[in-house]
Amino acid sequence: MTRSITNPAELHDPTGYGYSHVVSAPGEQVFIAGQYGSDPTGHVVSDGFDAQVGQAFANLRTALEAVGLGLGDVVRIGTYVVGHDQEKLEVLLKHLHAAWGTELPAQTLIGVAALALPDMLFEIDAVAVRAA
Repeated sequence: MTRSITNPAELHDPTGYGYSHVVSAPGEQVFIAGQYGSDPTGHVVSDGFDAQVGQAFANLRTALEAVGLGLGDVVRIGTYVVGHDQEKLEVLLKHLHAAWGTELPAQTLIGVAALALPDMLFEIDAVAVRAA
């Protein structure tokens, strides 16, 4: 798939914050539900933020692979962080850059008071595009 990333010069450089301003791609949209740091039984794998983010990204990859896609097909993500702060942002940035390098998807990061389960600290959803 060919993704086109645009970061207009008139806007700040978003890559240091873990996203791109605009991502375009032709084809069929595929929506991935929120993935969190869960094992195959649905239980949270750790009470540590870094471990939960790592597992959530692994689960996102698994969901994408199940439909023949990969991280390179993702054009937008939503990330949800319980008790968002600078330390958690740094952890998230590490995982974002490990996954996408400098070719980051569009992203909205939302700090939240809680997620669906009491032990969840992080969740990520995605929109991917299957090439036409």
